[in-house]
Amino acid sequence: MGLSLATLLARRHEVTLVDVVPEKVALIARWQSPIADAEIERAFAAAQSGEQPLSLTPTIDALSAYRAADLVIVATPTDYDPARNFFNTSSVEAVHTQVRTVNPNCWIVIKSTVPVGYTADFAEREFDERLAFSPEFLREGKALYDNIHPSRIVVGVNEASDEAKSFAERFAALLTEGAAAYRQSAGENPDIPTLICGFTEAEAIKLFANTYLALRVSFFNELDTYACAHGLDTEEIIKGVCLDPRIGGHYNNPSFGYGGYCLPKDTKQLLANYAEIPQSLITAIVEANSTRKDFVAADIVAELANRTGNEERPLVGIYRLTMKAGSDNFRQSSVQGIIERLAKAGIELLIYEPTLDAPDFGGHPVTHSLDELKERSTLIVANRRTTDLADVEDRVYTRDLFSRD
Repeated sequence: MGLSLATLLARRHEVTLVDVVPEKVALIARWQSPIADAEIERAFAAAQSGEQPLSLTPTIDALSAYRAADLVIVATPTDYDPARNFFNTSSVEAVHTQVRTVNPNCWIVIKSTVPVGYTADFAEREFDERLAFSPEFLREGKALYDNIHPSRIVVGVNEASDEAKSFAERFAALLTEGAAAYRQSAGENPDIPTLICGFTEAEAIKLFANTYLALRVSFFNELDTYACAHGLDTEEIIKGVCLDPRIGGHYNNPSFGYGGYCLPKDTKQLLANYAEIPQSLITAIVEANSTRKDFVAADIVAELANRTGNEERPLVGIYRLTMKAGSDNFRQSSVQGIIERLAKAGIELLIYEPTLDAPDFGGHPVTHSLDELKERSTLIVANRRTTDLADVEDRVYTRDLFSRD
């Protein structure tokens, strides 16, 4: 998220990108993206050639960067902490402390996902009147594209403050301007829906939006589970259901469950925010993801038994740990839940993950050779179809019907 925002804004403004990993800073300094993102890679190539310059300076010297800043955008990770039933916001607070140590007057915009009610409480605790929260709605591997083509821009501030509302409008305009720098050159409409609201409403927008997406994923996964259990054609059912324009034919492709960095933690955090509020649907969305993985793992075990008969040690190959095509990120990917369940069932596993520089993952051997995966695997498990496996399609287990995320 931080790199995509920096790239977005650096077309028209001087941007200093702070990271704690020196290797990432060194890559960016050479115009090499440390993450898989086609738009960032294109933007960096154009900057390196001089075709479209970017005023982007990467550094690990946080205090110097913050001291000179007019605006600091916080895009640190906030993993869900199951012990506390709460997002771990310590990284956000650490950056805030650093910024205010050297720069008491700049505006700080929190882009990291936080619990509903967090920013208003934090602003009050810190006596900080120059805080804003602006949620991101980005996909893995397409962060810059989604910042260039956002569905909406939301900025949450203290609505009782005219200064804060004025800043929110300026910040939204800054993001719109950054997107326009890319969109206008392609002849695209530069208009973007914008909403200025309170801190807590902005936080709620983020968590409810992602929980709805998780609900939609879970719905079509459970439709697929029902069809599989009754020998029905899932694809025909989904197509018929989605012909209703109120439902639509988007976000309807079955999978091993919702995963990635955002949906699992955001649904759990929203559920935690419902601690004393009556609900049943949010609990069901969280639980449905585990139920789906149970079904898929059991289905794989049954499929393996049908194929191997009395074979003593069949081997299941796992094609990629990544959640989505075009991404190198496998944090909380749904296939990891399948791996855990297959391992508990005593299935021998071999994982193909070319981006993982380690001999094993969770105690299971890792190979960088796709040929080895194909040669050794009795059955290959893939969350998403790929042309890489076209020659062994008869040995591929997937619930992907439409060959898209």
